[in-house]
Amino acid sequence: VQLQASGGGLVQAGASLRLSCARSGRTFTNYAVGWFRQAPGKEREFVAGILSSGVSTRYADSVKGRFTTPSDNAKNTVYLQMDSLKPEDTAVYYCAATRGSIGVPLIRTYYPDWGQGTQVTVSS
Repeated sequence: VQLQASGGGLVQAGASLRLSCARSGRTFTNYAVGWFRQAPGKEREFVAGILSSGVSTRYADSVKGRFTTPSDNAKNTVYLQMDSLKPEDTAVYYCAATRGSIGVPLIRTYYPDWGQGTQVTVSS
């Protein structure tokens, strides 16, 4: 499984940004795609995730109401739509995938496949 994340950049507080995660390779019946982020000096943390069926999504409390993670199965792509960005959202963002899930895991060790990170910087 290969994951390609893109769409990061530098924006001002209050702006929006959309990240993309294109998935290719082996297909599993049901899997989750999660978004994680890591700020300098901090642990990598779960941000949002969606099941491949689209019936379940999960969000960290810090982004609820501001971020969504829609998917386009025809393009094998999951997005992270980030609205009302704050300086504390500044981090390297990663997408990751499981190889079969009942739900959307919060813990990164459940995700064996990772894309490269993309930097998101929000200025105040």
